[in-house]
Order: sequence, then structure tokens, then C-alpha cells
Amino acid sequence: MPISVNTPQVKLALVGVSRDCFPIDLTRTRLGKLTECCENVGLDVYSCNTIIENEGDTLAALAEVADAGANSAVIYLGNFGPEGPLSIFAEHFDGPVMACAAAEESKDTLVGGRGDAYCGMLNASYSFGLRNVPVYIPQMPVGLPDELAAKIKHFATVARIIIGVLNLKIFAFGPRPQDFYACNAPIKPLYDMGVEVMENSELDLWDLYNAVDEEDPAIAVVAKDMADELGEGNTYPDLLPKLARFELALLRFCEENLGSRSFGVFADKCWPAFEKAFGFVPCYVNSRLALRGIPVACEVDMYGALSEYFCQLASDNPATLLDINNTVPTDMLGGVDLKGATTEDLFMGFHCGNTPSSCMKNCSMKYQLIMNRLIEDPSNAPDITRGTLDGQIKPGPTTFFRLQGNAESQLVSYVCEGNILDIDPMSFGGIGVFAIPNFARFYRHVLIGKRFPHHGAVAFNHCGKALFDAVKFLGVDDINVPLTSSMRYQGENPFDILC
Repeated sequence: MPISVNTPQVKLALVGVSRDCFPIDLTRTRLGKLTECCENVGLDVYSCNTIIENEGDTLAALAEVADAGANSAVIYLGNFGPEGPLSIFAEHFDGPVMACAAAEESKDTLVGGRGDAYCGMLNASYSFGLRNVPVYIPQMPVGLPDELAAKIKHFATVARIIIGVLNLKIFAFGPRPQDFYACNAPIKPLYDMGVEVMENSELDLWDLYNAVDEEDPAIAVVAKDMADELGEGNTYPDLLPKLARFELALLRFCEENLGSRSFGVFADKCWPAFEKAFGFVPCYVNSRLALRGIPVACEVDMYGALSEYFCQLASDNPATLLDINNTVPTDMLGGVDLKGATTEDLFMGFHCGNTPSSCMKNCSMKYQLIMNRLIEDPSNAPDITRGTLDGQIKPGPTTFFRLQGNAESQLVSYVCEGNILDIDPMSFGGIGVFAIPNFARFYRHVLIGKRFPHHGAVAFNHCGKALFDAVKFLGVDDINVPLTSSMRYQGENPFDILC
């Protein structure tokens, strides 16, 4: 279910460049073919009429693509290309930039139609470095139009992530819960990346909730929508007006406080005082906001909210936030296909009930068992701990991802791809069995070894390539992935054959 709200729409400009000692028509002809191939793969592209040969052309091209509404650009070396003017374009363009180049088409064109763009890409890369301009260059940046169109389509996803993140505001409510220091969020790395943060107190959240009049007719509309979504899982219909009131409070706050930013996510305090004040848990509301493209991270996990937003932009679908929670007993596997993982690689991803209904195999509204033990009398019927979305997370491909500001205030990240297995977790909350190949050693030497927190963002398809490229583009150097048994992690004991 692609998300259109709280998500940037990418408009790509294709900008051809030509060194003045090469025929400009070589670039112009090749650019036309590239434009056609991009449109054939479903890309919305603007082909810049100005071919850049000099700095004057650079200024004209910048003005032209701005007038066209482009927010990302592909510099296309139809021939060798002028490295100074093209890198100046990348430096001054307001959006992410990719660079690629034309391969030669035929043995019959290697005299009058040879472009030497393979050579030109080297000079272009050097010139980008001189100006400290981040430019996305694909693994194989020189190719024929149909080959490059596929790479440009991938870049459009990377660009969507970058544009979204650089125009994002994180709304945080409350300090981290006691004993959850792992969710600590050093603010400086967020600002360094370009993300805006607005921190608020739990009292602010309480005030926002009370500012929504109990007689507001919008409450009944939202409550009905909740009932329709839950269907037979609507086990607590009396609770829906309260939850609807809370949802309206968050949505209105987001709309009124984006300020200079275009997109927003939340990281909210959700326990233990929350339930006593509000009379419910916010999990189901969090799931609904994530469903419409506004992730809400639990336990004031700002980097968790940011990671969810990365996953949403990379997958173009709702995402969730889960604990890497518990091991999987072998007696529940029953010979199921582990999708390339071993039994040691399996884990259960769990959270109280914040995963969107579209990402669940089955679900219904229940209560938070752990909080119920903590703040209610378990011998009585649950009351203020009601409001989770419990059930099995739907099986299928998944990407587990985290971007984190570590204890030293440095940005670190990891990306894993695998599958959610179709196994009944036989437990509570929103929960599923994850099978990520080579996860067991990765858990020890990256997640524990580099002190990542227990929360991870979950995308419901394989989008690791886009996440890796986007995080790298944004300046993060420490990006971790699971390694096969033939490779060793830094610091891993080579004599420990049991790992």
C-alpha cells in the first residue's frame, strides 16, 4: 500500500553535459534515448533542454530545472563532459544528485560517435571531491540507456529517502522511561544529518489531549473508522472515543507545528505514567498513524522514529518498530523452511501492539500484559492498559534497520534482509518470527559489540540496497550488514569456531 501523505514526491531532472571538443549532439541524442527509457520504467522525469558545456550553461540549467519543479537530478555524461561546470551544478542544485555516463553503442560509431564518458566519469568524481559535494554514483555508472534507467529508478528511491529525511521534524514527548537508557538520543547527530527536533514534556501531551473537546464531532468519525478497521477485532468499543481523541490531538499537533519542515514523525512516552493519566495505552493509535505514513516510536525513541521513516521511504509502505526480543524454541518450527537462516539466526520481533493492521496476518485489540502486571490488579479485568493491536505479524520478505547516535554521539547503522516466517508465535503483543541469514554472529559482534539498542525498524519488503545507499549518501560511514561464515567481524576471535 504505497504512502502518499507525509512522503516526498520525487521529480527527477535529467541534465546532459558535453565537453566542448565533442559534438554536443552526441549528448543530446543520447539524452533523448535515456529519457525515453526512464519513462518506460515509470519514472516522472524532466529532460533539461540546456546541455551543460560551460558555467553559463550551468546557471541556465539550474534555473530551468528549478522552474520545472525538480527536486532531484541526474547528471548524464553523454560524452566526456566538463568536470568543472557539472560539479558546480551538483554543488548548487537543491536536492540529491546522481551521476552516470553513456557507454558506446556500436563498433560502427567508434570514430565520429565515440564519447569517452568512461574517462570523463573519473574526472567528474575527482571534481565532486574537490568541492565536497555528495553525489550518488551507482556500482556500474557507465551504461546504455536501458541499463542506466534501472539505476536511475533505484536512485529515485534513494532520493525519496534523502529528501524526506532532510525535510523531517521529530516530535518527542517526554523523557526516556527509567531503565531504557538504550533509547537515549544524543541530539547533535540528528542536527548534523539535517533533521529537526522538537522536544516536549508529557504534560504538553496531556494538555494537547484535553484541548480536543470531548464533544468534537471528529471524534465519532475517527472512532467509526477505527471500528471499521478492527472489524471482529473490536473487542473494546467503549475505548474507541478516547483513542480517537488522542489520535486527533497528535495529528493536529503535527499539522500545526511542522514549521520550516514538510514531514513529521513522533517519539512518545508511552508508559508507565501515561496509562494512569490517559486511561489507555497508545499502541493502537501509534499503529494507525504509521499506517497513514506518520511513524510513532515507543519509549521516546527518536532514532527509532527516524529509522521507521527511513524504512517507510525505502519501501514505500508502512513500517513498524520492534524489539529484537526473544529466541525461538525449536519445538515450534515443525520443519518450516528457514529461508537460508539457521535455528540460531531466528528471533522474535515484538512490541506491545504498534504495528499497522496492514502489516499483520491477524490482529485484534487487546491489553498490554506487561503493563497490566505492573500497574493494574491482574485479578481484575484490564482497564487502563487496554489499547494494543495484538496478533501475528504477516509473513514475507523484510528488512531490519537501525540508524543510531551512539554513546559517543557518532552515527552508526545496520541493515539486514531476511524473512518473517509463517509461524504462530504463540505469545502476546504484535509479534512475529524473523529469519535473517547469518544473524546469530551479527547479533553478537555488531548489535552487542557496537552497542545498538533493542529497537529496530522493520520494512515489509527487501529494501536494504536503498537504505544502505541513502545512509551512505547522508554521510554515515559505519554501516553494518551480516557477514557470511567465511568472513570475520572486527575483533571476532578466529579461534572460536563455535562463534
